[in-house]
Amino acid sequence: MGRAAEMLGTTQGFLRAIGEACLITPLRSAGGHRRYSRYQLRIAARARELVDQGTPVEAACRIVILEDQLEEAQHLNVGYRRAAESANPTAAA
Repeated sequence: MGRAAEMLGTTQGFLRAIGEACLITPLRSAGGHRRYSRYQLRIAARARELVDQGTPVEAACRIVILEDQLEEAQHLNVGYRRAAESANPTAAA
């Protein structure tokens, strides 16, 4: 956790707070140490940006979750459009 906080330029308390807000759930090593994925660190960095701009932690976590959901929905939409176009190529023209 200390290394992750150092990489993000934040405190361990901040990482605990976003964990309590259910934004990220790190895995645990055999020794009980928190292990963060690159994706989780990216999400934590985005939350930190929002908090640094004055957004409360809980609100920042909700914003990051919604941004992530929007990105996933847009990705799925592109896939559905491609599948529809390949199923009916004349309709796309």
